[in-house]
Amino acid sequence: MAAATLKDQLNGLVNSMFAEGLLDDQFTQLQMLQDANNPGFIAEVITLFCEDAERLLKELTTLLYFQTLDAYVHQLKGSSSSVGAQHIKHGCIRFRQFCEENSKEGCVHALNLVKHEYYRLKTKFETMVQLEQRIQAYEGQQQQ
Repeated sequence: MAAATLKDQLNGLVNSMFAEGLLDDQFTQLQMLQDANNPGFIAEVITLFCEDAERLLKELTTLLYFQTLDAYVHQLKGSSSSVGAQHIKHGCIRFRQFCEENSKEGCVHALNLVKHEYYRLKTKFETMVQLEQRIQAYEGQQQQ
């Protein structure tokens, strides 16, 4: 498959993620940081975000203390904001409100929502990373 076709697929995926509200303008800022000197930047940031989010969601699932929950939710909100994952960020804001209200039921509901949004985004991010890698491999072959 030609690099142009792969780039079209990647652009279509990113555009659909913006249209669905999965991403915000922060992701556009990240895209501008990727260049020929660092062609894997977006893939690296996405991978780090997913690793961090997986760890935080695992911790959140096992915690019972609202102050500890709030600290982890705050951390997840920050990393979500840094990659433009606005649905996760908004879910974390709501989650923190439930922590402040000491609402266990609300926290469980918010955790499930945040997990759902994360796995929805992760699937698309994985596709994005695969397309980026295929584009880089194809362009690397063309330069040889």
